[in-house]
Amino acid sequence: MTTILLIEDSDDIRENTAEILELAGYSVHTAANGKIGVELAQVHHPDLIICDIMMPVLDGYGVLHLINKNADLSGIPFIFLTAKSERSDFRKGMEMGADDYITKPFDDIELLNAIESRLKKVKLLKKEYEANAEGLKMLINDFSGKDALQNLVQDKTIDIYKKRQTIYSEGNLPRRLFYLQKGKIKTYKTNDNGRDLTVGLYSDGDFFGYTAILEDAHYKETAETIEESEVVIIAREEFDNILKSNPNAALKFIKLLAKNVSEKEEQLLALAYNSLRKKVADSLLVLQRKYKKENTDQFSIHISREDLANIAGTATESLIRTLSDFKTENLIEIKDGKIYIINEKKLANLIN
Repeated sequence: MTTILLIEDSDDIRENTAEILELAGYSVHTAANGKIGVELAQVHHPDLIICDIMMPVLDGYGVLHLINKNADLSGIPFIFLTAKSERSDFRKGMEMGADDYITKPFDDIELLNAIESRLKKVKLLKKEYEANAEGLKMLINDFSGKDALQNLVQDKTIDIYKKRQTIYSEGNLPRRLFYLQKGKIKTYKTNDNGRDLTVGLYSDGDFFGYTAILEDAHYKETAETIEESEVVIIAREEFDNILKSNPNAALKFIKLLAKNVSEKEEQLLALAYNSLRKKVADSLLVLQRKYKKENTDQFSIHISREDLANIAGTATESLIRTLSDFKTENLIEIKDGKIYIINEKKLANLIN
């Protein structure tokens, strides 16, 4: 149950407010002054604190100061409750780190809405997102409202890209956000010797090209279609407006990027130290996780051997030999150019 600490020196207001909060389903601890309130906070670690400003022994500003100094309590949503309404009081409270400010007298709905809003924001800040296109969609929708990114797509022109057509190139400046309505797209990097390494795979409903926008940097990879694809192009300004309107969302994006970098580092380590068989097996499983449709027992994909070699980080000739070995071992089947995964468990447990 969500716990709230209510610090208020007026007996009537404290008792009435506590009753309202308990009726709303919250567990409530009460304190008649700031000193007792800080002591209760240290004992109970509440999910949210509601605190009056003008109190004996220790006022609300003092309470907030001590809460912020305590590493175990810092970050708890803090709502000031006061009869004062002067602009300077609002500013001082916010500068000290208060999350909200409710002026007495207040109605029940106003108080409950403020509490729900602050608790929701804390929950979102604690939520972890995958460092991929799906994580991006969930993050934006959580912080900017349901279907926020989907609304960007509506009424936009759909461009058709043929197989192996480049959408953007490494080194270019990002001016657009891309949404893959239908098809398959890869992003890859090219080394000095002209060899390609696939670093990202995208399918229906994915956004891509957003990393360079978030970093405000040049593209670090090239995006190319694996098959004919339908792509919606969104102006960068529309995406930037979503980020600028919500600082908390921008902060989560920074964490998302950091996680994305960590995953890329793990991929590079695997390419450097895994055996050829392990790299090919892992690449097949990556494709299955990305492109296997729901309610299908067996995964199959039609992908060029060159593209698969780029995902595995190996030469095409080596890949073909390894696929032949896997077929002999009944790990996969190859028919009409399609690769079928027969034994997922053995592929996943191949010894390096």
